[in-house]
Amino acid sequence: MTKKILLLCFFLYWGTTWLLAQRLSVTGTVTDSITGEPLPYAAVVWEGTYTGAQTDDAGRFSLSFSNAAGSHVLEVSYMGYDTKRIPVRKEAARGLDIRLSPSSIALEEVVIKPGRERYRRRGNPAVEFVRKVIARRDAHVPRDHDYFSYERYQRMIFALNEYTPKPKKEGKTSGKFDFVNEFVDTLETGTTVLPVSERERLERVFYRRDPKSEKVLLLGSKSAGVDEVFSREGIQQFLNEAFREVDIFQNNIPLFLQRFVSPLSTLGPAFYKYYLLDTVQVAGQPCMDLGFVPFNSESFGFTGHLYVALDSTYFVRRAVLNVAKDINLNFVSHMSIEQEFRRTADSTRLITKDDIRVNFKLTEKSKGMYAQRLNVYRGHSFEPPGAEEAALFDQPAPVVEQEDAYRRSDMFWTENRPEMARRKNPNGVDKLMQRLRSVPIFYFAEKVVTTLVSGYIPTNKNPEKNKFDLGPMNSTINGNAIEGARFRLGGGTTPQFDRHWFLEGYAAYGTKDRKMKYDGLVEYSFTPRKDFRLEFPQHSLRFEYMYDLNKLGQNYMYTSKDNVMLAIKRKKDNIATYLRKAELTYTREHYNGISYGATVRNLREEATPYARFDRIGADGTTLTPVAHYDMTELELRFRYGRGEKFYQTRTQRIPITYDALIFNLSHVMAKKGFCGSSFDYQRTEVGMRKRFWFSAFGYLDALLKGGKVWTRVPYPLLILPNANTTYTIQPETYTNMNALEFINDEYLSWDLTYYMNGALLNRIPLIKKLRWREVFCFRGLWGHLTDKNDPAQNGEGLYAFPSVTQRMGRAPYMEASVGIENIFNFLRLDYVWRLNYRNHPDIQVRGVRATMQLSF
Repeated sequence: MTKKILLLCFFLYWGTTWLLAQRLSVTGTVTDSITGEPLPYAAVVWEGTYTGAQTDDAGRFSLSFSNAAGSHVLEVSYMGYDTKRIPVRKEAARGLDIRLSPSSIALEEVVIKPGRERYRRRGNPAVEFVRKVIARRDAHVPRDHDYFSYERYQRMIFALNEYTPKPKKEGKTSGKFDFVNEFVDTLETGTTVLPVSERERLERVFYRRDPKSEKVLLLGSKSAGVDEVFSREGIQQFLNEAFREVDIFQNNIPLFLQRFVSPLSTLGPAFYKYYLLDTVQVAGQPCMDLGFVPFNSESFGFTGHLYVALDSTYFVRRAVLNVAKDINLNFVSHMSIEQEFRRTADSTRLITKDDIRVNFKLTEKSKGMYAQRLNVYRGHSFEPPGAEEAALFDQPAPVVEQEDAYRRSDMFWTENRPEMARRKNPNGVDKLMQRLRSVPIFYFAEKVVTTLVSGYIPTNKNPEKNKFDLGPMNSTINGNAIEGARFRLGGGTTPQFDRHWFLEGYAAYGTKDRKMKYDGLVEYSFTPRKDFRLEFPQHSLRFEYMYDLNKLGQNYMYTSKDNVMLAIKRKKDNIATYLRKAELTYTREHYNGISYGATVRNLREEATPYARFDRIGADGTTLTPVAHYDMTELELRFRYGRGEKFYQTRTQRIPITYDALIFNLSHVMAKKGFCGSSFDYQRTEVGMRKRFWFSAFGYLDALLKGGKVWTRVPYPLLILPNANTTYTIQPETYTNMNALEFINDEYLSWDLTYYMNGALLNRIPLIKKLRWREVFCFRGLWGHLTDKNDPAQNGEGLYAFPSVTQRMGRAPYMEASVGIENIFNFLRLDYVWRLNYRNHPDIQVRGVRATMQLSF
């Protein structure tokens, strides 16, 4: 019996050993054949089977296969690259070095030089070659023709990356979300994804050279997905800016709200290493494969290939761009851009495809999100448009919507969707969202997120029937030194109530001052509103009546004054009055960036024990308390902001970029005795803002403002610099200045903020792995108080300045800061110090300020 057991154990051991010996274990790395960059998420599959694996972030893979006698063939595929077949023998199955070439290109294997090779620009034929390409990049541009039109199809999807459906457990009933497996799609690489947002647009673009004009006719648009909690137009604006059409023939390529150095930039030879790799065939034409990598892989540049015609035109037929793995770009683990061009009979360059694919990751261990923005261009024409299309040039809007553009049928999209944009899974995201919303827990969660994003709670579950919203909820509870705890409740109507008439308001109560404050407005919009009262372009007439606390020298220009995040102060904020105000405002905005408006305002400002109105007598010393003063004013405003991009919410416009030049001009006037005005008043202010990009070296935001009060008035009507008494970073404020520390009647201010995008920190070993970015600020205020408004010089009839106010000398007030942003991908910390006027009492000379912001 024992012998039988031993014999059985022997056969089991021998059989197991034989089976294991026949199991082939294969490891290796998949990289770009030019740059040596690892290719994450490449599909590695045994030919003829469903057995395979994916490469990790470093391009490594490992898989096994049984019955390994002889050889087997690996199929290695990756988005934008040719699939490669690799015969694998058992004796050489470890440490494979697999290098993929870009797809549709007959390219032989290329041996890449080591990363530390001695690269020289002088005498390098690749550099001479690219200089010739750059010299001809502006030739044969389609917009050199008198007319140019084309059709543009755009598809944008966001999906859960590497989504693996969970198998149903035995004995378990179906889960609430098991149906999502029906919507899983498969990419060309074999990766499975679950689309959660999809947008499609079909447009016809018309260009006219003289007079220069470009109009877009929107033929169709549809969107569905989890991002419906955001504003439809606002998120479209953001995506259009983040996923801009890539123009490699410019110096800078705007992408992800950053600026990348183009491989065809005039700065290119100083920023990139170039390699002449081989002569290849592209669409049957001989081309030079020009490879390129940035000198500094953390900088905002690309790796990739340009395929340039081997003739005198140096025509770029194809471009493949990737980003380096260690680029200082948040949340992006991989990105590829593919572009294809064709040449007309007269050598005009026409783009036919612009395909961006991105893998987003919040953390290294997460699978993240997959995103694709595909633009397909077709129907190019240089013929003059017909009468109907030519009429588009007379329209003020840059985008003209066809009737029912947002309500196109499925048949419309089936007929107009290009072949390369067709899904493998016919189930769309719109059907997925319908199924998800049928699950109560998802429906409730979506409503909660919508409230957090918008700040408002709808009073009807059906968005198409919701006529009134409560909010904003982040202003419900606040506090300050005068009111104590402040409670506020408000809301307003929606376009479902009426597309022209809007009502809004709030009521607030302070537990310390025990006063009720309120605000109410009624607005008529001459143009029907789709989503928000304030959506662009405005053309409206508004009446508002308000009674509330007025904090002198504190203006919150980019957030609500009741935002709960501003409740924590570095200094007691008790310099305030009570303001009763009635306004009638006319506003008109145009698509060309010009806007203007006028406001008739009647106000009464009431003194408090914290902000007294003590009128100076004829002797210059006698003070007589004044309870209030009255004004009836006319304010005229002009603004220019062509090309401005912003995300529109219900209550404000959040700038997406500051690339556009913004110019503001305003003038306020009043006549003493007219409608109860206590004083003559004339005040003028002007301001300009602009962002300046320095290619690989970041960008500078510059803000200049100036103003003057021309008449003799008490201090509440003079220029009160905007002081920031919180610990947060607030734009257009002075961080270490106290409220009413300075009072002037003429001023000139500047605010310069330089974002270096890691240009310095990216060069420091170890530190560069943190992906921190430098921020430098320098702001200041030159102010002057003329004798006519100085109580110490000619005080009769003026109000005595508060005791905290100091006189400003000839030197401007200045402060500077050094900061680091992108800490943990969302935090910015600034160390701010005051450069002068440091001997004033009760001031903060230096301090730390913070803000939270997500950016690429």
